[in-house]
Amino acid sequence: MDSRSQAPYKSSSFSPATTRDDGGSRTREVDRNFSLGTLRDKRDVPHGGSREQSIKEEDEQEEGDHGARGGGGGEGPGSGAGGGGEPDLAALSAEVDAFLAGKDEDAPVSVTEATLERFASAVELLVARSEGVEDKWAAEAGGEPSALLAAITRIAALSSALGKSPEGGGKHAAAVNRVTAVLHRAMAFLEEEFHGLLEDPRVPKTGGGEQGGAHEPDRCVLAPPPASDGGAGKESAPPYPVETVDRLRAMADTMVAAGYVTECSQMFLVARRNAFDATLQGLGYEKSNIDDVVKMTWEALEAVIVTWTKAFRHAINVGLSTEHDLCTRVFAGRHAAVGRGIFADLSRCVMLHMLSFTEAVAMTKRAAEKLFKVLDMYEAVRDASPVIEAFLSADEPAAAEHHSHHSGLAELKSEIAAVRSRLGESAAAIFRELESSIRADAGKQPVPGGAVHPLTRYVMNYLKYACEYNSTLEQVFREHHHGNGDDSNPFSAQLMEVMELLHGNLETKSRLYKDPSLSNIFLMNNGRYMLQKIRGSPETNAMLGEAWARKQSTNLRQYHKNYQREAWSRVLGLLRDDGVLTVKGHVQKPVLKERFKQFNAAMDEIHRTQGAWVVSDEQLQSELRVSIAAVVVPAYRSFLGRFAQNFSAGRQTEKYVKLSAEDVETIIDELFDGNATSMTRRRT
Repeated sequence: MDSRSQAPYKSSSFSPATTRDDGGSRTREVDRNFSLGTLRDKRDVPHGGSREQSIKEEDEQEEGDHGARGGGGGEGPGSGAGGGGEPDLAALSAEVDAFLAGKDEDAPVSVTEATLERFASAVELLVARSEGVEDKWAAEAGGEPSALLAAITRIAALSSALGKSPEGGGKHAAAVNRVTAVLHRAMAFLEEEFHGLLEDPRVPKTGGGEQGGAHEPDRCVLAPPPASDGGAGKESAPPYPVETVDRLRAMADTMVAAGYVTECSQMFLVARRNAFDATLQGLGYEKSNIDDVVKMTWEALEAVIVTWTKAFRHAINVGLSTEHDLCTRVFAGRHAAVGRGIFADLSRCVMLHMLSFTEAVAMTKRAAEKLFKVLDMYEAVRDASPVIEAFLSADEPAAAEHHSHHSGLAELKSEIAAVRSRLGESAAAIFRELESSIRADAGKQPVPGGAVHPLTRYVMNYLKYACEYNSTLEQVFREHHHGNGDDSNPFSAQLMEVMELLHGNLETKSRLYKDPSLSNIFLMNNGRYMLQKIRGSPETNAMLGEAWARKQSTNLRQYHKNYQREAWSRVLGLLRDDGVLTVKGHVQKPVLKERFKQFNAAMDEIHRTQGAWVVSDEQLQSELRVSIAAVVVPAYRSFLGRFAQNFSAGRQTEKYVKLSAEDVETIIDELFDGNATSMTRRRT
């Protein structure tokens, strides 16, 4: 065997193929996985005219040698080749075709050593002349392959046939080696051209003119998604012009038919993987390992998740369909299985690496604020399943015949399902962290002024955003629910549990206030905030239902009644004639003086304390003031009408009757605005 066949190929996974001759007595290496690049280097022939001249000289030398050896039978070196000079490729091709046709039909057609050597030289000369020619791959009229591809295809078929023929083992061994060497050289050339076209898809104009400016080099990269849809659309510009795809297909047909399927597949896979990675980088996605992700702050990781989600959706909805279409077009017809295998490998490589990012995120510490980004990832992965299923279904007819290709996509489908399950479990656990945080919030310091508690604000805003994912969370909790399996909507049940926990927590916190009136203001503030948040969110309102809203409204009315009773019952009691103020029709002036003093002091205390209380909801604030004034002001006005005249005008009246009915109304209107004052300071 030619010593050059021992050079290793660049991928260690490539192993030489072997074939048996008809007698089955020995095995001969066809050496299809020959190091194509190495062969070209070892020939060490310069480009251009000097290479052609070397081939001509070599061919002429061989012709002279054969002429000296030739003799009987009329099969001299010029046979079928038009005599001396350059070998006649067309005539030689006809002889080779006759030989190949005879082999196919088991007809006794032979081929001479001279023909083999001259045909090999003719093909080698054609390859050499094609270097530097831009339009060498243009198809012939009628869509026939270019002359170069036709010649390479023919020498590949000849090499294969000789490997099974008596001519290959004995009398023509030297010529057969020559055919094999030229085949390797042609394949090295074709491999380089195939790789170059994959990397730079521009197609020269017919006739080898200026390259078409419309086809820029970066067309080999997937088109980025429109900025508005984040990659959700399904339309994308093709990665290569039509002419390029046609030439890639012709080259791939030639390489695969010649037995170089591994080299062809590897080049195509690597080129498209690089293009895919470049597209993802263009979307801002950079590969990161688990250690880097785990060490990130949440703010940094949150931004990476946003980018990952956008890139993953683009890869699924645009990238894979683009690559599937390209593989289908380049590897068509009898080589369709090769294309399916490449697509399966590409899909698995790209997507499994992206899916590994979710593993890293799942390993970070769980926290309630991570829920929404985890749900974004869950939805992206969930939506990928039907896309992969569609590719599997499209390949189903060929699945039994090419199980390995089918199993690559099946493996990806299985991994997507596993990742979805892990993300769903993580989302459910994160939501339950909210319940844990509510139970753990047992602060012993009451919120000043009975205002809305920070826990209430956090939980209600959290639930508002969570309910925007209501259908997804329902799906998550249905898949990962650890409670009663009979719940019609397990997320709704989980939501009710959170609300009950929050309500109980607030009831406990209300008891931190020494003043029962302020306890009820606190419960009113928080209850009103909860109700407003729920009614302001159609999703949350729909999840909790009208029954919950009615119950909350009932609670608020009860808190209101409790407040008025606790805060104003004593004041109203001072304004009643309970049989102590008048005895037998006579006003008891000392008792009356004490009543006015107590009323004035009570109003001063209320104004000083409740003026510092906070009711931030303007409607609730107004409702409270109106309801208090509706009871207190008429009662005081009546009291004044009955008893104010019992004081002599002047200093005595000023001493005891310090407030008019309008003053009381003004005091009430200044309650709950967070300003602590007293009537004394206010009046000075």
